[in-house]
Amino acid sequence: MRKLIAAPLCAVALTLAACSGSDSGGNFAFHSPGGQTEIFYDEADRKPLAGFEGESLMREGETIRLSDFDGQVVVLNAWGQWCAPCRAEVDDLEEIHQHLQAQNTGTVLGINVRDPNPQIARDFLTDNGVTYPSIYDPPFKTAAQLGGVPSSVIPTTIVLDRQHRPAAVFLRAVTAQEIIDVTDRLAGEA
Repeated sequence: MRKLIAAPLCAVALTLAACSGSDSGGNFAFHSPGGQTEIFYDEADRKPLAGFEGESLMREGETIRLSDFDGQVVVLNAWGQWCAPCRAEVDDLEEIHQHLQAQNTGTVLGINVRDPNPQIARDFLTDNGVTYPSIYDPPFKTAAQLGGVPSSVIPTTIVLDRQHRPAAVFLRAVTAQEIIDVTDRLAGEA
């Protein structure tokens, strides 16, 4: 059953990558070689993201910008309260956020997608004790700013280095330890 689901998701990811355009501006353009669900980028191969911003899910009227976290490692996580893997990984993401905050090296930044009712998403965060910020982006228009990551694959986690260049992409649910291993390495980079 997993292979039946994974094949169409990989096809979508590859199609979206092909449609993301050329790398004319030197910005990050997503691609999934061989349909991988974990992609890691060497420091020399990393390219910057275009900046993005969005409405805060928890603080109406407030805008959250990627530039609010300049010089920090940022763990971007596209999620929805309707998504079972997202529900399963929320404690891990909070653990990652607490780890980054304790070391003063970064943050987790959620991007809430496909939740037409923001109150249900807010209740989910409150009920789960989530302290990291989230952008409310039901149509996931931020995907275009993220180099064309597949908007159909939720959850998606992108780990950005201190220059906000993607260092790792996970097209699946994540665990705290595997992301902390990446963020600790990135925090130690010059």
